[in-house]
Amino acid sequence: MAYQQEIVTPYNKEERKGKQVEKMFDRIAPTYDRLNHTLSLGIDRFWRNKAIDSLKPFSPQNILDIATGTGDFAILAAKHLKPRKIIGADISQEMMEVAAHKVNQQVLEHVISFQKEDCMKLSFPDGTFDAVTSAYGVRNFENLDAGLREMLRVLRPGGHLLIVELTPPPRFPMKQLFWIYAHVVMPLIGRLISHDNSAYTYLPASMEAFPQAEQMEGVLRRAGFTDVLWHRFTFGISTMYLATAPL
Repeated sequence: MAYQQEIVTPYNKEERKGKQVEKMFDRIAPTYDRLNHTLSLGIDRFWRNKAIDSLKPFSPQNILDIATGTGDFAILAAKHLKPRKIIGADISQEMMEVAAHKVNQQVLEHVISFQKEDCMKLSFPDGTFDAVTSAYGVRNFENLDAGLREMLRVLRPGGHLLIVELTPPPRFPMKQLFWIYAHVVMPLIGRLISHDNSAYTYLPASMEAFPQAEQMEGVLRRAGFTDVLWHRFTFGISTMYLATAPL
């Protein structure tokens, strides 16, 4: 099944989406953290904390953080969940270099390591991980169904998938206010700080094209996950999805 998010790309239409996403994140890696926290007014830290805490009852020991970016979600998971091992996987080497520096600063390199991976075809054996996480990266997948099936494949039976994504608020007046912010303010600040004219135009476009709430629940169930739950944060600007790999 094709999804609208798969045809929304950062740059031209001639190169496959995955390669464009890799180039985009390599370009904006040095300014990514500052922009991320600026554009979200710092609320993204609250969303990440709440999402990670949803995994506490399951005590996952081996975690894969997909589209790990600059490693914030992996670092939070290490601190909140106390696992034995976390692998942060990403298509962008530049983003992971920023992540590795942060991990070293916080003396977490004995828990967190990084590996360049194509999320459409992960290199890990079946059933490797107790939990797979992804914060604000799944909407960048070139093929959503393929990426989710890979996440399911590397989860052990009964393991958990945790996804957090940006989503447009569903109700007035936040829906209208957020549209203005996403389409006017966000691209302007993004251009000024990152010097990439496309990255922060792509962000709201990919967010709006991504399957939302009940629709994403259906996507996860079709991929093979069970016990799918979702929860909106802050008027629906961010949504968390928690699902289970069947036994």
